[in-house]
Amino acid sequence: MASTWGDSVTGEAEAAVRRLRDGMERGVLSFPLTSFHDDGSLDPEGFRAHVAAQLATAPGAVFPACGTGEFFSLDEDEYRQVVTIAVQEAGGRLPVVAGVGYGWAQAARFARIAEEAGVDALLVLPHYLVAAPQEGLVAQLEQIAARTRLPLIAYQRGQVAYTAASLRRIAAIPNVIGLKDGHSDLDRLQRLTLAAPEGFLFFNGASTAEIQARAYATVGVPAYSSAVHAFAPEIANAFFAALRDGDGGDNKDTERLLRDFYVPLVELRDRVPGYAVSLVKAAARLRGRPVGPVRAPLTDPSAGDLADLEALLTTGLDLVGAAL
Repeated sequence: MASTWGDSVTGEAEAAVRRLRDGMERGVLSFPLTSFHDDGSLDPEGFRAHVAAQLATAPGAVFPACGTGEFFSLDEDEYRQVVTIAVQEAGGRLPVVAGVGYGWAQAARFARIAEEAGVDALLVLPHYLVAAPQEGLVAQLEQIAARTRLPLIAYQRGQVAYTAASLRRIAAIPNVIGLKDGHSDLDRLQRLTLAAPEGFLFFNGASTAEIQARAYATVGVPAYSSAVHAFAPEIANAFFAALRDGDGGDNKDTERLLRDFYVPLVELRDRVPGYAVSLVKAAARLRGRPVGPVRAPLTDPSAGDLADLEALLTTGLDLVGAAL
């Protein structure tokens, strides 16, 4: 274990860590969808209604304009509206962590917008397109951190994967507070958790994270983001409670939800690239949520896949005593 984290961090970073840690213990991390009209334009009021409904189900924190929220399709003005609405609806009751990304120069522009909106921290999404060496991955975070006062959570997936040595370096940046992992390489992740200083945050960011929640917990990463929470918080919260109450072990409620809902959902998700987002939006629409379609290059589900999704959603809700 490296030296205790926090010796050189900012007060704002320490406060964000405390609030996030408290939230992570109480509930899943909510990643709301960004609402669009049928013509593809932003629907601010639909998004406001969606976020309000999400917050009413007691998540641990809310992460607007991230992967599930189609950050990659938002311009700066739309991004400003989305993160501002999320902050307004949260009203300081729980942390708001906004996504930023692309190269560091563009990420810094989004970071300034997020600062002005009043978010609590930033999730640094993988940089655009190119593969990069470890030195460059560290420099990317250093450049962003130098241009914002907000605490940063690094996100490794795709072309971004840190070594233990790089993890120590990014943890030494005063306002970098944690790492979200989307690779699901538990050997690598265990090395990172062991290399990290005490107090550094880790998040399970695997697609349909509940599938691997128990495995992640065994290497010290119990907190996870839930795309299911965006359309079926009843299911997401029931799974979280079952996992918590079963202490990650053999729990019949956990097993039933995994077998009868989450595994079939992953199999449906894997039919078409991009379904990790577009299925979530389609499921939200099935429940009357004002989220609208996805933006290109994503596509909405086919009629056949939509019918399968509705049947699966009905099954999942029935498992937790809820209705479509």
